[in-house]
Amino acid sequence: MSAACRQSDKESDTCDDPPEILFFDDFNGEQDCGWATYNRGGGIAEIENAAMQLTVSQPGQVWWTNPARDFDDVVIRAEARQVSGSNDNAYGLICRYQNEENFYIFLISGDGYYAIGKYQSGSENVQYLTGDGQFQQSDTINTGVASNEMQASCVGNDLTLEVNGTPLLTVTDPTFVTGDIGLAASTLQAETGVIEFDNVQVTPP
Repeated sequence: MSAACRQSDKESDTCDDPPEILFFDDFNGEQDCGWATYNRGGGIAEIENAAMQLTVSQPGQVWWTNPARDFDDVVIRAEARQVSGSNDNAYGLICRYQNEENFYIFLISGDGYYAIGKYQSGSENVQYLTGDGQFQQSDTINTGVASNEMQASCVGNDLTLEVNGTPLLTVTDPTFVTGDIGLAASTLQAETGVIEFDNVQVTPP
């Protein structure tokens, strides 16, 4: 899948409560945490229904938004909800975002699959770090129009994905050590999909 995004350059509130919480946003409108919002061909990022809503309609492209922060070792948690669209999709969390060509991405799909991927300069497509380089299936993932509690841990060289309290995968990769977080979504069919994210929390490991 190719990628497209917009990163925020707005000034934002602190959105943290140190030292236990490095970042938190429930999108209730009381604070501006700096997330990029946009509306352009194929992707929309906006705060709606007290959530960050990503609307995607261009098959094969990943759209995302970042709050313009910088972290090293973190645990990212969020509620991810498929609101509409094909189950042949992918959505999830980003860590150690350097720029639009360099970051890690933790994905699940509406048909019950998951993967950890890496975008890196010099490669046109995402590199999946999962097993044989493909998405894997798990009954832990709530499929279709449903919510999933996602957790992405980026600690040292270890990258771990948990869904609904169940660890699904840990991989090791030394490429990126710091960077921003993000929320991402894509569709693989010619059908508009809507994904919402809520209660985004970043804590130390």
